[in-house]
Amino acid sequence: MALFCSASVLDRTALPGGHLEFGESVAECAAREVLEETGLELQAVHPAPYTNDVFASEGKHYVTLFVVAQSVSGHPVACEPHKCAGWKWFRWSDLPAPLFPPLATLRGSGFVPAGAA
Repeated sequence: MALFCSASVLDRTALPGGHLEFGESVAECAAREVLEETGLELQAVHPAPYTNDVFASEGKHYVTLFVVAQSVSGHPVACEPHKCAGWKWFRWSDLPAPLFPPLATLRGSGFVPAGAA
């Protein structure tokens, strides 16, 4: 199962995430963002594919670095309700549309996280 924002300001299904802080590793960023957004502590953070997405209407170009991780205890909380109204667990194969564009690109690549089908 994978954790997704069920109602975001983007009106899209999205994962926890954000921008790297100066000097931060990808794994450190993932752990920090998930803790800030959901209250969950990550363990066993592993690199996953990246996506390359252009948001033409916004004049932005993002390279999104995905990770696969586990949280061994706790329940997700909407720690930033102005960004995400709630978190839900979904099977990778059952994600509700529409998807945040980098997530749609990742899914369209055929990537399936181990154990998340």
